[in-house]
Amino acid sequence: MAGTFIGKVALVTGASSGIGRAAALAFAREGAKVVAADVTVEGGEETVKLIKNTGGEAIFVKTDVANPREVEAMVNAAVSTYGKLDCAYNNAGISGKSQSIVDTTDENWDRIMAINLKGVWLCMKYEIPVMLKNGGGAIVNTASDAGLIGVKRTGAYVASKHGVVGLTKTAALEVAKQGIRVNAVCPGPIETPMLMKGANRFPQMIPKMVKAQPNGRLGKPEEIAEAAVWLCSDAATFVTGLAMPVDGGYIAQ
Repeated sequence: MAGTFIGKVALVTGASSGIGRAAALAFAREGAKVVAADVTVEGGEETVKLIKNTGGEAIFVKTDVANPREVEAMVNAAVSTYGKLDCAYNNAGISGKSQSIVDTTDENWDRIMAINLKGVWLCMKYEIPVMLKNGGGAIVNTASDAGLIGVKRTGAYVASKHGVVGLTKTAALEVAKQGIRVNAVCPGPIETPMLMKGANRFPQMIPKMVKAQPNGRLGKPEEIAEAAVWLCSDAATFVTGLAMPVDGGYIAQ
């Protein structure tokens, strides 16, 4: 897809590390001007530095996706800097605490929902009007395999990711005739800082995940990034409302 996004502007949330950083770098590699957003400043600025070191163009915007004012400011920054917004990858998310349905606290539930689900809604709320003014665009949201199946002791996370899938399908239907495509990627277990942090607390977690994988390994952030970039590209112009598993075959079992 060399040069697929030349002349286009791509926004990536959760861009300070992991899948978000990999996606920001992939969009830049394909020629896009990138708006990297995250609540973590140091990591986000490092992502921008990496893009610029390879000859790309990017800015960082500190953004808490659960905050409407900050999300609106993020989208406005994209337009004020680059004049438009063509693609958005709404990737920011958290895993939260692993708790049973009974033991899940109000605080854990609310925080997961605020970032994973409300954050995606807010991003689309402000991205879509800008894209409409530009004649169209493409949006990809990060859901999860957990948005397609149930997983024990992750009820809040599962509910949030099922919500992202439903929200993606609804948004796709609402703007299908207006030139905007909306899809979701549903990653399986990926080697990200978020996953590795959990592995530090539960050493047997990674071996169990690998054993459950049909292909016998975890995914890499770059593999999810490539799927998101493809969904935003003109190679996927007839694809909308899709929740795409990128999981090494896990949910095919």
